[in-house]
Amino acid sequence: MRDEWAQKDRAQFSVYLKKLRARREKLKASNQLWARRRKPLSSDERETVLQKTEGKCHVCGGLIDGYWEADHVLAHSSGGDHSVENYLPAHRTCNNYRWDYLPEEFQEILRRGVWLRTQIEKEATVGKPAGESFARYEKSRLARRGSKRK
Repeated sequence: MRDEWAQKDRAQFSVYLKKLRARREKLKASNQLWARRRKPLSSDERETVLQKTEGKCHVCGGLIDGYWEADHVLAHSSGGDHSVENYLPAHRTCNNYRWDYLPEEFQEILRRGVWLRTQIEKEATVGKPAGESFARYEKSRLARRGSKRK
């Protein structure tokens, strides 16, 4: 099922992505746990979480040097607990972009991201405007969040 999209046209693929989003939203709605307050991790608990991956981000594999976030393995919005067992370390950027996507959604994002990165690097027909559009988006996003989040 994972590669069914490869045999479909753009419109059918769009429908597939919308169904994945709807499934994720339904999961979130059925797990009204987001109202529960998070309990901050102690210094010892944060160290335990960081050591699970030997000080590397569980999303990108890069070394964590400085600030990092404890990322839920099973998203809180999907019923995941606020416990050391349900956290892995992640860079702020990695955690921010992973959100609470379903695994299938995140794989599609990665697949397209890798392809588009190559198109931008090659300045291909689709890559050049995509790169320019993304640069505008990032500039706007950073301006909304303020300089402290850059």
